[in-house]
Amino acid sequence: MTRLWPRSLSGQIALLVAIALFVAQAINFGMLLRERRAVRFAQVTVPAVTRMVDAAERVRGGRPVDPRRLDRDRPRAVRLVADNPLSHQEPSDGEFEAAVRSAFADAALQVGRIETEIRLVDPDSPVLRRMDRVHAERLRRFGATLKVAAEIPGHGWLVLETPWPNTQQGLVWQLVAQTLILYGFVLLPVLWIGRRISKPLRALAQAAHDYRPGSAANTVEESGPGDVRAVIAAFNGMSVRVSGMLEEKDRMLGAIGHDLRTPLAALRVRIESVEDDADRARMAETIDEMNRTLEDILSLARLGRPSEPETQVDLAALVDAVVEDFRDLGADVSFEEAERQRLRLRPTLMRRAIRNLIENAVKYAGGAEVRLVADPARVRIEVADRGPGIPPDQIARVFQPFTRLETSRNRETGGIGLGLALAQAIVGDAGGEIALANRDGGGLLATITLPRG
Repeated sequence: MTRLWPRSLSGQIALLVAIALFVAQAINFGMLLRERRAVRFAQVTVPAVTRMVDAAERVRGGRPVDPRRLDRDRPRAVRLVADNPLSHQEPSDGEFEAAVRSAFADAALQVGRIETEIRLVDPDSPVLRRMDRVHAERLRRFGATLKVAAEIPGHGWLVLETPWPNTQQGLVWQLVAQTLILYGFVLLPVLWIGRRISKPLRALAQAAHDYRPGSAANTVEESGPGDVRAVIAAFNGMSVRVSGMLEEKDRMLGAIGHDLRTPLAALRVRIESVEDDADRARMAETIDEMNRTLEDILSLARLGRPSEPETQVDLAALVDAVVEDFRDLGADVSFEEAERQRLRLRPTLMRRAIRNLIENAVKYAGGAEVRLVADPARVRIEVADRGPGIPPDQIARVFQPFTRLETSRNRETGGIGLGLALAQAIVGDAGGEIALANRDGGGLLATITLPRG
């Protein structure tokens, strides 16, 4: 049912209008049918039933009823016959039978079985040509005849044949034609109006989808009904306010970065006067860690408005360069040679995301195995290690900023838990995904999946 429901605004409006028209036409059909039945009852049923009751009273009083055979030359005459003349091969009318039985009961007349039979009239029947012209035209106009037989106990069967209006089928086709005309005159304008209304909404949705903080103001033309124009104006105002807030945030982050780097640089100069080499080395490492932490925080905060443009990059060469950096530092990191993979991304940020994953593997497992796996739709960067892994129920939590499963804060595994959060944000900005999974036999597999194009 959900698949049949249209997704567009104009389609939903048109469907609702079509359902409303169908319901209205169904109600109209019911009212017309009821009216036709009322007319038929007054013009056909009542006179026919009256003739049947009158004939039954004559039979009960011993007065004769026209004994001639029933034929179409005199369709409104009541006949008294010995046996039931109905063939039981044509449709009957229970409502007429009930009316006859009720009339006999009101007249205190005994009646046995009451049966009816409706036969369609063939306009070209030779029987009609032999009939009186007025009666023949009446039968053609009504379209059918109703033959009713009422059993009078001890006397036989009273039989009456009368013209019967066969208008229900014509009424159905008439209403079908009216409905199709209504659909043509109502639904087409509704579809056109719905598309005109939804056009500015589609433009608004596209503008919201394409909105990027820091990009040029992407205002949407205010058009359509008043409510739609109000929504578009609210979006335009919101985009301006969001851009202003982000610019203010960038200025604040720049000031914070400058104000924090300056004392750290001063501290770096001051520790040179420390005579103890071990103390001086520990102080230098602490200052370097503070600088890395500050850089991670600023990078994560600015990721929504990156200053680096996207360029065509050989991903295999980029990964190989990161691995070589770790090898130069003496880390046990291996990389399987891979074919060139050209992707459009921000190289500095992607380098940082890959470095964070390898750095975690080296930090917790002492080494890493890096692979590049490509298929026609995407490219995967796999960083595997043989470390302790991560409890399955904690995998989702490690991507949250400032989350560390190892809380000792020692120098070997130090940090504030921004590496994976920053890597996930960078990969997400590139349209990709990052996932962690425990390896069979121990260790962790971190996978970056990037789409092509």
